[in-house]
Amino acid sequence: MNSKYEERLGTDRMLPLVFRMALPAVAAQLVNLLYNIVDRVYIGHIPDIGTDALAGIGVTSSIIILISAFSAIVGAGGAPLAAIALGQGDRERAGKILGNGFVLLLLFAIVASALSYLFMEPILLFAGASEYTLGYAVDYLSIYLLGTVFVEVSTGLNSFINAQGRPGIAMWSVIIGAILNIGLDPLFIFQFGMGVKGAALATIIAQACSAIWVLFFLFSKRASLRLEGQYMKLHKKILRMTLALGLSPFIMASTESLVGFVLNGSLKPFGDINVSAMAVMQSAMLFVSVPLAGFAQGFVPIVSYNYGHGDRERVKECFKIVVVFMFSFNLLLMLLMILFPGVVASAFTSDEKLIGTVSHVMPVFLAGMTIFGLQRACQNMFVALGQAKVSIFIALLRKVILLVPLALILPHFMGVMGVYAAEGISDATAAICCTVIFAVQFPKILKRMEKKVR
Repeated sequence: MNSKYEERLGTDRMLPLVFRMALPAVAAQLVNLLYNIVDRVYIGHIPDIGTDALAGIGVTSSIIILISAFSAIVGAGGAPLAAIALGQGDRERAGKILGNGFVLLLLFAIVASALSYLFMEPILLFAGASEYTLGYAVDYLSIYLLGTVFVEVSTGLNSFINAQGRPGIAMWSVIIGAILNIGLDPLFIFQFGMGVKGAALATIIAQACSAIWVLFFLFSKRASLRLEGQYMKLHKKILRMTLALGLSPFIMASTESLVGFVLNGSLKPFGDINVSAMAVMQSAMLFVSVPLAGFAQGFVPIVSYNYGHGDRERVKECFKIVVVFMFSFNLLLMLLMILFPGVVASAFTSDEKLIGTVSHVMPVFLAGMTIFGLQRACQNMFVALGQAKVSIFIALLRKVILLVPLALILPHFMGVMGVYAAEGISDATAAICCTVIFAVQFPKILKRMEKKVR
């Protein structure tokens, strides 16, 4: 049993440890970003149909994000609980969390794919598809859904590899799939003339290979926390804990889907060009959110392990590093996109009208995101510390409480620009509120840790 890797979470110097854990996850997520972006880049440059096809793929994002969000219940909810259990020396409980999480992922995959197939066209129309873009959306999604189980397993279980202090193994699970996707995309889309169907087929083949890599490691003797049949029997207490903590990251992810429905639906009356512009901008935002998600995958196990171990000073030290890095990285990249929106748009399309639309609205759309690194740091800390209730509230605040109502109301006063302004206003407001809540709650959590140690 290779427990020496996880023990380093409680002993190694914090700054090198954070980056040693985080950088492989960041690298993996950056490659994974290409996984998602390459489809859109290739599709956007298909002759004659590129802009409409891009809008169609943008509409499917709402469903794809929702499906992937279920993996966050296990990956971002169960994995921190497993890390806390490892920090407490309770390996049996950690094994049960992993085994129950695996079964949950299989159930999520079956239900999510079945419902998506049954109601595909109505959902896509509600998400903003038009008569010109619906066919492309259906072509892509009908094939993509065949790989739902691979998405759930690879994404949901990869965090348990990080929880064992093995970020390099977790990194390769993503890189393998991403490299395959990048290589297969042009072959299927252009060489075989499959268009958007080819992009979807390349994606599910790549996801299958990632899932195989993850399962191979977790069933092997190399893992200190292994998938074992004896722990796959569902336990109410384990499920309750996983669902409670996982609800916050699920809401964070799934509300992106809800927002996709609302934003694309609000933009639809203003023309497909705006739906295409939204697809471009949301893709560009991934260049910031995906690396930060990778960074969170790296530091959350460290915080969770030391929280379980009762080491409040290491928890505090880790947070100081995290908040400085996440805020600075987020601010820098957002400013670059706001200052050079045309360059960003040109990467996705050669349509001058679409580039002009993106250049006009992107500064408004991203304005509130400049300080959003604060929320990313604080919210992930709450998850790492097992604070389920406050995590759920913060997750709901940004998208459900603020963005959805604003996106429905502001267009009546500001026209199409109101849809884009809704994102900026909600992002800034949520970041400020989250930071204030964390500033109040974090000292209280540390005091409770101190009492437990005594």
